[in-house]
Amino acid sequence: MNIDMIRAAAARLQGHARRTPLLSSPFLDEIAGRRLFVKPECLQHTGSFKYRGARAAVSALGEAERGRGLIAYSSGNHAQGVAQAARDFGTRAVIVMPADSPATKIANTRALGAEVVLYERDREDREEIGAQIAAERALTLIKPFDNPEVIAGQGTVGLEIAADLADASGSVLVPCGGGGLTSGIALALEAEAPGLRVRPVEPEGFDDVARSLASGRIEQNSGPTTGALCDAIITPAPGELTFPILHRLCGPGLVVSEAEALRAMALAFERLKIVAEPGGAVALAAALFHGDKLAGDTVVAVISGGNVDAPLFARALAEHGGEKPHADG
Repeated sequence: MNIDMIRAAAARLQGHARRTPLLSSPFLDEIAGRRLFVKPECLQHTGSFKYRGARAAVSALGEAERGRGLIAYSSGNHAQGVAQAARDFGTRAVIVMPADSPATKIANTRALGAEVVLYERDREDREEIGAQIAAERALTLIKPFDNPEVIAGQGTVGLEIAADLADASGSVLVPCGGGGLTSGIALALEAEAPGLRVRPVEPEGFDDVARSLASGRIEQNSGPTTGALCDAIITPAPGELTFPILHRLCGPGLVVSEAEALRAMALAFERLKIVAEPGGAVALAAALFHGDKLAGDTVVAVISGGNVDAPLFARALAEHGGEKPHADG
């Protein structure tokens, strides 16, 4: 993996992936205690950054590989990204998804034309299921994070941040599951904006990346995942490709509570008028409520996705909405 692959992915994504802006609010700056920018990948096609990596990976395939059809496993955002990329290129997609994925993500994946195969997250292995179906049907596997072209596509988020804040110093907080987005952004910033350092952010109870960075080796999550609010970033462990990049380039991991993620969702809606899902909001939560662990006068928080079921979003607003501003704009 290198910056040239990310730049090549950016060229292939030109005119297809959206260039998302940096948003800000004086009220959020006040809570964060510094200048805060939000990168809303919830505005990306399919509602998350995953379209970038999926499109980059599929566009890098030869016609024969693409033509056989694609398979992916995902809790929902990579699922939709691959389904959309398959649709873009006129090929079929089979997506292996947990049965407890948000209904919105399952419905959207099917609506994009993909065949969805459901499995039980705590009793079955998605990689085994995916490998078996891929072999039986001769499909091309697009992994959610441990794929160089996927990492390159996600790294285009970092190129955009660097273009907007090339001379800034501070932290870029990234929701982190397997580490594809986090490692891609870190590689891009190393080359284009070295004053900005990436910090992975995870939910409590699923802090495998933070523990891995602390120990210097890949650590596993061991608890049950069913019912976790931050489903989008719940993975067993950081990837074999992503972890060496994270270990070399990232600062210590940050961990937030589910309540903080819900509060960040409410603030993002009220102050920036955007919808974030819980896993997509953890970086904003860290920026707002864990500023004592950050260095520099600038922080960027990536909102990685906004594919949240309506009842859960309503809960976030009911429990944490209506916070009174001291100043806003």
